[in-house]
Amino acid sequence: MSAPASSPFGDPARYGFAGRMASIFIDSKLTPIVVAASLLLGFFSILMLPREEEPQIKVPMIDVMVAMPGATAAEVENRVTRPMEKLLWEIAGVEYLYSTASPGGNMTIVRFKVGTDMEAALVRLNQKLQGNFDRIPLGVTPPLVKPRTIDDVPILALTLHSARYDHATLHRLTTQIDDAIKQIPQVAETTVIGGQPREIRVQLDPSKLASRNLSPGYIGPMLQQANAQTHAGAQAFDNRETLLQVGTFFRNARDVGAVVLGVHEGRPVYLRDVAQILDAQAEPADHVLFGVGRADLNASKTGPAAATPGAAEEAAVTLSVAKRPGANAVDVVTDVIAKVEALKGTLIPADIGVSVTRDYGATASEKSNELLLHMGLAVFGVAILILLFLGWRESLVVMLAIPVTLGLTLLVFYLYGYTLNRITL
Repeated sequence: MSAPASSPFGDPARYGFAGRMASIFIDSKLTPIVVAASLLLGFFSILMLPREEEPQIKVPMIDVMVAMPGATAAEVENRVTRPMEKLLWEIAGVEYLYSTASPGGNMTIVRFKVGTDMEAALVRLNQKLQGNFDRIPLGVTPPLVKPRTIDDVPILALTLHSARYDHATLHRLTTQIDDAIKQIPQVAETTVIGGQPREIRVQLDPSKLASRNLSPGYIGPMLQQANAQTHAGAQAFDNRETLLQVGTFFRNARDVGAVVLGVHEGRPVYLRDVAQILDAQAEPADHVLFGVGRADLNASKTGPAAATPGAAEEAAVTLSVAKRPGANAVDVVTDVIAKVEALKGTLIPADIGVSVTRDYGATASEKSNELLLHMGLAVFGVAILILLFLGWRESLVVMLAIPVTLGLTLLVFYLYGYTLNRITL
């Protein structure tokens, strides 16, 4: 009888499960194929994994907003904040409550424990609030619930600026671009910052209202009722059916001025008789300016840093874009920028500049690539160190074992829906 082939590790049973596994693969012809396949799958996972700066940690945070018009902060705290906090503490999984009582309203931030599913948290919160609507004090509005996640943070900010057009024109153009960007599948929330939207302003004349026995509180409901369009049914005649539509929406200041408020001394009272109606731009809630030049480092510490003398400041409007959960930030940014480039020359005039003022995709990709590069350099450095002190065989094992392990780990990340970020790396 011939003696059995000896293993380089001696008796595999001495090393337990690891020794038996090593004895199986060390002489197998499939080992090079497994190594090559692991490296290819790891490379495939690096290309396909969504890249982000921050990990997708589930920390559900929900804003609960309640209005109590006319109440002071102390009244809101005693009648709204404290009872609602006692109610919200009854929900399973709630970890912290942050409440802010202000004149006329209250906002409570409900934070659930890490790992709680957002949909389950929303269901529990809404059920608790809806089951206690009968306890809402008189004069308090029903609560408004808004969830907050890490995906609400914009990944891209595009600033449209021009020395020729004003804030109102840029705002109108940006809203049209917003509609086009919203058609991209992986885009979630978009926000237009700055500019002046169009509004029809009604400036009431108190003396004219008093002379016709009208009050300002009566005007608002009348305008809401007039600015409506409803279907009143259908009329069948001669084998045909005609849909009946009642009312219309306001199109300009003339339509608003033609609203009938009532009758005084046998004559109809129009809104234009008691108010001045202007078709103008709304007061800006946010100001955006685009400056070209270096910031002045010697500016006053109490005020904002100014641009250097001679730097041009142009009217601007910013469009921020957020992505859907699990989407690749790099791909979303690429798709949005490609969409904007396609709109240049058609929807976007040539004398309007589009600048990227925030690119989350670029920073996420840069940080991920930098971490992967450093990991590769670390593996190469360890292999060189082992080559100098132990030998080329041990160095080759390190050069293969660590990338294979990393490749299989990244494959597991891809299969389980993880993202590539600085925490997972």
